[in-house]
Amino acid sequence: MPYCVSKAMVDMLTKVTALELGPHKIRVNSVNPTILKTDMTKDFYENEEFMQQKHPLGKFATVKDVVNATMFLLSDDSAMITGSSLPVDGWYLVN
Repeated sequence: MPYCVSKAMVDMLTKVTALELGPHKIRVNSVNPTILKTDMTKDFYENEEFMQQKHPLGKFATVKDVVNATMFLLSDDSAMITGSSLPVDGWYLVN
């Protein structure tokens, strides 16, 4: 439960901080990744049954996926995005 509460806190902190800093032309967003494909999660992503049953896209996010989302939010392409929590999870958290 503490893990879930802390994630919800980050989402709300993102929104409140964006509201406070918006008048100063500062955008605030967060990136919320799911389980990333790393050596530490090898047991999960090598389990074919888990991937097919639990993950809508049938794959885990990689570190590069998180970097790409972060780079987008840092770029001018996201100039009108603030107060958002961007899930990089392939819809895994909903499943």
